[in-house]
Amino acid sequence: MSKEAPLVICVCTANICRSPMAEKLLEHALKNEDAPLKNVKVISAGVSAWDGEPASPNSVKALQKVGINLVMHRSQELTRDLMNKATLVLAMTNSHLHMINQFFPESKAQVMLIRDLLPTPADNQIPDPWGTDLKSYEECRDSIVEAIPSIVTHLKLLLSEE
Repeated sequence: MSKEAPLVICVCTANICRSPMAEKLLEHALKNEDAPLKNVKVISAGVSAWDGEPASPNSVKALQKVGINLVMHRSQELTRDLMNKATLVLAMTNSHLHMINQFFPESKAQVMLIRDLLPTPADNQIPDPWGTDLKSYEECRDSIVEAIPSIVTHLKLLLSEE
């Protein structure tokens, strides 16, 4: 029986803005890496999500501008089953961290803010752009992009320890 690929879950509130963008951006970065990184499965979920909702139109547009397609995304709730499979969980804000730790205290996954690993983060939280203009979504996207290299480096270390 083959071992399942490591799973990274990007988490926000409704899984229609920040976490789907983070999922696709991290997935894009990892596909050009060597194994085991290119084999990492990246998904997203929300701590308060309705299953099956599309990504917000401005999230789709913000990623289209960098050549990434988010049209097929459908939201899902963060579940115990997903948490049990996760290697790393990347939350967008402290409130998401708190909810994850409160709802899933038994999880063995490493849980942190997506911007926690930046060398000198000005702000390690990613504000919710929901209901704002495209520029806010692009700023959100860029805040996530800034964190990607440190996440990739962290995953290299994490997977070398397994």
